[in-house]
Amino acid sequence: MTAAALAWTVLVIAGLFEVGWAIGLKYTEGFTRLWPSVGTVAAMVVSVLLLGWAMRTLPVGTAYAVWTGIGAVGTVALGIVLFQEPATVARLACVGLILAGIVGLKVTHV
Repeated sequence: MTAAALAWTVLVIAGLFEVGWAIGLKYTEGFTRLWPSVGTVAAMVVSVLLLGWAMRTLPVGTAYAVWTGIGAVGTVALGIVLFQEPATVARLACVGLILAGIVGLKVTHV
């Protein structure tokens, strides 16, 4: 695996941990529940550490945008599934735009 491919893989994992901590925040109930809070903070730390590692190889703008995009799309999807948040056409179209941006950044990265 090349350094760039490894960095992209690590970046995707970092994005998944971002989804984990964003969803975890809901379960902490304002950091009043111990174990959900511990898990959420751990996911935050892992996510940022992995992002930083990926940025050793990838451009900062690309890496950060992809990381936040994965976090946003994943969090919206899980919000719909876990918390019955609305899945309107407009919301899903906006998520599609975020996905298009992530793919565009990956494809145009040299």
